Amino acid sequence: MSETAGRPLRADAERSVRAILEAAERVLAEEPGASLEQIAAAANVARTTIHRRFASRQALIDALASSAARQLARAVDDGRPDTAPPLVAMHRITANVLQVKSAWAFALELPSDPGSEAAALHEDINHRCLAVLKRAQDDKLIDAAADLDWVRRVYYALIGESLRGNTDDTDPDTLATRIIDTLLHGAGPHTRTT
Repeated sequence: MSETAGRPLRADAERSVRAILEAAERVLAEEPGASLEQIAAAANVARTTIHRRFASRQALIDALASSAARQLARAVDDGRPDTAPPLVAMHRITANVLQVKSAWAFALELPSDPGSEAAALHEDINHRCLAVLKRAQDDKLIDAAADLDWVRRVYYALIGESLRGNTDDTDPDTLATRIIDTLLHGAGPHTRTT
C-alpha cells in the first residue's frame, strides 16, 4: 500500500496514485522530459491531483523508481529464492523479472539516489541474487571457482539484452529458459538442464 507523509492511502487515492505512476512510466518512456500536465492527461486525472500526491516532478520520479523497485522485489520473492531448488528459483525469478522489467523499463533504469528506498531495494535484490547463485554453486550448477559477483553481472546483462529489441520471442518462460541455459552452459554444445 502506498503512503503519503507516513499515512496509508484510501483505496480511491491508491488507485489514483497507481494510475499516475503507470501513466508516468508510459509517458516518460516515450518523452523523458514530459511535463506533469502530460502525465496527468495520460493518467486521466487533473494536474492538481498529481500535485496533491507528489510535491514535485522529482518526487513523482522518485515514487516511480520506488514503486518499480518494489515490484521487482516482489517478483524475486515470488520465485522463492530461499526455498525452491536453485534451478527452479532461478527460472521463476528470471521469468518474473522479465515481466516487471518489460513493463517498467523506464523506472528501473532511473539512477537510485543513495539512501533512497529504490537503492535499498536494489541492493537487497543483488544480495538475494548472490544467495541464489551460491545455492546453485553448492548444487554444482555453477563452477566452484566462479566469481559469483561476476556471474550475477553476466546474468543481469543477459536479462537486459533479452529485453532489448526482442520481437521474436517475448514469452517470459521461453526467455528465462534461454537466459538460464546460456548462464549455466554458455554457447557451447551441451545437454539442457532446464
